[in-house]
Amino acid sequence: LAGNYRAKAKDEVVIRSTGAPTYFASDIAYHYEKFVRRGFDHVVNVWSVDHQGHVPRMAAVMQALGLDPERLTILLYGLVKLIRDGQEVKLSKRKGAILSIGEVVDEVGADAVRFNLLTRGPESTIEFDLDLAKEQNDENPVFYVQYSHARICSIIVKAAETGLNAGEGGSEQAVDLALLTHPSELALIRKLLELEEQVEMAVEKMSPHNLTHYALELGRTFSAFYRDCRVVDAQNPALSAARLLLCRAAGTGLKRTLSLIGVTAPESM
Repeated sequence: LAGNYRAKAKDEVVIRSTGAPTYFASDIAYHYEKFVRRGFDHVVNVWSVDHQGHVPRMAAVMQALGLDPERLTILLYGLVKLIRDGQEVKLSKRKGAILSIGEVVDEVGADAVRFNLLTRGPESTIEFDLDLAKEQNDENPVFYVQYSHARICSIIVKAAETGLNAGEGGSEQAVDLALLTHPSELALIRKLLELEEQVEMAVEKMSPHNLTHYALELGRTFSAFYRDCRVVDAQNPALSAARLLLCRAAGTGLKRTLSLIGVTAPESM
């Protein structure tokens, strides 16, 4: 939701009668620090959807500080449902039944948390399956993508052991890419060409979730290519070199996509 709100005239409590600041006071100080003291041109806040009632008053704060409210963008994200053993984990602050993000990271790992939280758009409720996030199989999306990258690294290493290379050291010019004519090869090339567009979309629409979907699609497209096309073939070194270069490009595409969402790209698993 863009910050183009006009708040209704309403008094808001900034300092309690006890002298303690409210959350609103900290919001004012935070944005004053960002815009006035540090000179940010634009600020993007990511809030839970249950705080949508606070959005108009932040526009009023911007106006009170003499700032254009359009310089503040507030993205409202749906709540996260944690699933364990097929059942939703019931959380309650009042009952003291809470599970912190730190505890979730300790249980499933930072990569799984980042990837899973970025699989849905802001308008969707996220169901985070804690058991699935720890599985090492194709059903676990982050494992699938990371394993795809690790497989590519393994293919290149094994090819080098046979004397074939993937065009390293500036030898790409010696690789005849015109040999790549198989439908699965062409599908992988087309998928790789989408990366720039996917990054631009993530930036322009503030939709990083499309990068997780792209990473999955790239991983699946590579798997189809690897299934259909023999990469390391000592009897056909020219075609092997071209396919190895395509493998290296796929590995680069996966690594760059994962790095943009803060997920590691392991070389072995």
